[in-house]
Formats: sequence, C-alpha cells, structure tokens
Amino acid sequence: MSTLEIKDLRASVTTDEGAKEILKGVNLTVKSGEIHAIMGPNGSGKSTLSYAIAGHPKYEVTGGEVLLDGENVLEMSVDERARAGLFLAMQYPVEVPGVSMSNFLRTAATAVRGDAPKLRHWVKEVKDEMAKLEISGEFADRSVNEGFSGGEKKRHEILQLALLKPKFAVLDETDSGLDVDALRVVSQAVNEVTQSTEIGVMLITHYTRILKHIHPDVVHVFADGKIVESGGKGLADELEENGYVKYIGKPEPARI
Repeated sequence: MSTLEIKDLRASVTTDEGAKEILKGVNLTVKSGEIHAIMGPNGSGKSTLSYAIAGHPKYEVTGGEVLLDGENVLEMSVDERARAGLFLAMQYPVEVPGVSMSNFLRTAATAVRGDAPKLRHWVKEVKDEMAKLEISGEFADRSVNEGFSGGEKKRHEILQLALLKPKFAVLDETDSGLDVDALRVVSQAVNEVTQSTEIGVMLITHYTRILKHIHPDVVHVFADGKIVESGGKGLADELEENGYVKYIGKPEPARI
C-alpha cells in the first residue's frame, strides 16, 4: 500500500505582469488502488497541479509538499520522480521526431525498472498491451506521436502507463480528443491497469462522460487553485447538470 499526500501545495507561473499564483493551497491524499476524479472549470489550475507534481520547470512551487510514501518528491528531479513511481499522462502529448515508439518505450521501461527488459518477453508484453488498446503494430516503428491523431496520442500515453506500472498516475484530460469508441478502449485499458496493479489515479477531466467508464472513488471540485468540495459520483452528476458557478470564489479548500 502506497500513499501520495499533497499538503498545502502552492505554485506560481511567470507572466508578462510578473509571478502569478495558480495553486493556492491544494490538499489531497490518494492511496493505492483509489481513483480520484478532479473536475473544474477552465483556468482553475488543474493542469498546473499535474505539472507541479511532475516537475515541469515552467511552474515554481512556492509552498507545501508532495509526499510519496513519506518522501517529498518536490526535492527530486523529474527522472527521480518517475523512478519513485509517478506518471503523468499529458493533456497535449509532445511529438518526438526521429525516436521510434518501440525504442522510446523500452528505454523508458529500462530507466524506471533499473534493468533492460529481456527482449523476447518485452516484445510480447508490448504486443499484448497494444492489442488491448487497439493500436496497430505498425505504430511501433513510427516516431513518437509524430503525425498521430489526438486519439492515437492518448492511446500511446495509456500504453506507457500499462508498461511502466507506476505507483500513482496523473491523467490530465485523457478524454479530450477521443471519440466514443476510443474513449471506451482507453477507459477499459485504464481500468485493467488500475485493477491489476493497484495504481492510484488522479483523473483530471471537465466532463462526466469518462466517468461512465472509469468509476472514481472520490470526486473533487477544483476551483481558483484549490479543492473546494469533495464527494461521490453524485457530485459529478451535479456538476454536469449545473456547472461550476456555485463553487467559483468559494473561500476554503476541503482537506482530505
């Protein structure tokens, strides 16, 4: 059993007008096997939260802690965070021309696991996971995300998740850009990974449609840089019906 604790996390970004605080005291605890959905309006800071946890250099953490089994990951480099068990599926996956998917995946697995996976077993592992995500075998020889559709990029992110098997995964709007069929396939793959490995998940989303496939243990409302309310699936249904108006400007964050 592992625990990811976010304690009073604050972060800023530099703008033309100077530093702007985006995260204003985020408190959240996720345990192994739990799925936490984080929902909020555009500009509320949800993606900033994911990048701050992962260590994006654009965002300066100005206060708080992110503890993975008691160790503050904010004191780690990005690669150390990955080896410690953190994973980020990005909202906008980047293209890496000249690096094939197969080489990228094996290099990533070697870095995280500490040893290069044996080739025979690795090839089968990759093929099995690609089949679950309905990814054509020809994609293995293509450059990472280059020329991929939005849905193909998101499938590749979940393929990485399935192969790297982190302790905790932050899925930043994985549902954006997916049609109905792709959403079903990706959601099913996330469910399989979380159920088989007990990964803890922070699922960032605007919409409830992905929550029809991936069922969260807790739903959090994120507004003005912090969590302002938490509840069950019914809270997501309320947000779908009524939006976020009642939460904008709510002063105190919920502590989990």
